[in-house]
Amino acid sequence: QVQLAESGGGSVKVGGSLRLSCAGSGGTFSTYTITWFRRTPGKEREFVAASRRFNSNPIHATSVKDRFTMSRDNAKKTVYLQMNNLQPEDTAVYYCAASDSVILSQVRAPDAYRYWGQGTQVTVSS
Repeated sequence: QVQLAESGGGSVKVGGSLRLSCAGSGGTFSTYTITWFRRTPGKEREFVAASRRFNSNPIHATSVKDRFTMSRDNAKKTVYLQMNNLQPEDTAVYYCAASDSVILSQVRAPDAYRYWGQGTQVTVSS
C-alpha cells in the first residue's frame, strides 16, 4: 500500500558525509514506521535507524548512533538519513522499509517489514 524510493547514495572518502532520502507514496505515511536497513553482499540485512509512527524520536543502531541521524517529514512523505564521518564499514546498499503493524520489540527486524524500496548504494573509500 506504500511505495518507497531511496536516493542520495554515492561514493565518498572516509570521513565524508551523505544524506539519503526515502520518498514514500500511497498509504497514510504518518502512520507507518519507516526504517533504514543496510546490506553488504554475503551479510544479513542490518538495522540502521527507525522512525516510528507520527514522527516519534528516531532510534539508531549503536554502531551508527554517534554519526548517523534519521529524520522524518510527514508532510513531504520523506525520511532522511544524514550520515557523517563515513567509514569503509558503512559501505552497503541502504534500504528503507515500512510497516503499519510493527511493534517496538520487532522494529529492528527486517522480517517485520512488508514494504521496501529498491536501495541506494553507498561506497566509502580511502
